[in-house]
Amino acid sequence: MSDGILVVNPGSTSDEIAFFQGEKQIFHSVVRYASGDLKAFEKKKVTAQLQFRQELVVKTLSERAVALCEIRAVIGRGGLVRPLASGTYVVNEKMLQDLRQGVMGDHPSNLGGLIAYEIAHPLGVPAFIADPVVVDEMEPLARYSGMPENPRLSIFHALNQKRVARLAAAKLGKAYEDCRFIVMHGGGGISVGAHQGGRVVDVNNALDGDGPFTPQRSGGVPSGALARMCFSGSYTLDDIKLKLKGHGGLAAYTGTSDIVAIKKYIAGEELPEGSGLDGRLVTRQAARECLEAMAYQIAKEIGALATVLQGKVDAIILSGGIAYDEDIIVPAIKSRVGWMAPVMTFAGGDEMRALREAAARALKEPASAKDY
Repeated sequence: MSDGILVVNPGSTSDEIAFFQGEKQIFHSVVRYASGDLKAFEKKKVTAQLQFRQELVVKTLSERAVALCEIRAVIGRGGLVRPLASGTYVVNEKMLQDLRQGVMGDHPSNLGGLIAYEIAHPLGVPAFIADPVVVDEMEPLARYSGMPENPRLSIFHALNQKRVARLAAAKLGKAYEDCRFIVMHGGGGISVGAHQGGRVVDVNNALDGDGPFTPQRSGGVPSGALARMCFSGSYTLDDIKLKLKGHGGLAAYTGTSDIVAIKKYIAGEELPEGSGLDGRLVTRQAARECLEAMAYQIAKEIGALATVLQGKVDAIILSGGIAYDEDIIVPAIKSRVGWMAPVMTFAGGDEMRALREAAARALKEPASAKDY
């Protein structure tokens, strides 16, 4: 029997697809979407993209000469299911229902389990998710928001935060459970979590809640002014949702969420038409200041979580795509938080291999795969 594992990781601005035979990665493909590619789905639930993205996965397999019969399991990035413990889960009917409904919110990661099931089920092989974004290990005090009917929620990049925290612990020669870390994962959204005793005891809601602004999200904004905007009559509910997630953050300030394009613009390089950046809208100096402001807010969030850990921090860990920027963002963060603890950088995030390992463990020890 083939030991091929297909990994699907849908994101806000890209899809990652990888296929492994055992531990060997046969291919890894990243399909990036321009702003117009998903425009037809802009005001629809993310599940409207299911067929579009599933067909892309199957097409990619065909282009890479991977036959469907080689697949022994499919694992997708965990979506916004109900809060649960860390682990690997079998995609079952209850999970499919919750992913379709978006019981905890609407996000492209919801497509991970759906695509995995749609490909795996006709093949008669299992579909999994692992360490979804709603892994919830928060302490009771961290849940208070000041508004009882609107508590703080644990929605973050659990898979990569857990992975890089374990890598950092290994570098320090310690067990993850014995470490106290502050971990930042930065992509289209940004999450900053306090890790203590092997648990993420506090973390910002990286979907559409608090925390720093991001390439696509507004983060925590002045609540009174937001309430007035909502009832001004100038915006629909969908308009406000897009301001919070999709058209917020760097996209709102510069016209694009693409940090690479912003840096090229700052450097005076020519950009293709349709990049979103326009000197009439934002100057190069202002674009640079936007990147610095995002780094400033990330540093503030790290500082806040240092108080959660009572100042006892083994390391501050920067990961995700944002951590690739060693010119502006990473140095700006380090300059503000480096006095607290050593800063370790794991740029990007090998979520694909982490997901493969989770699926492989579940195939080897079926009892370890949890029921949703």
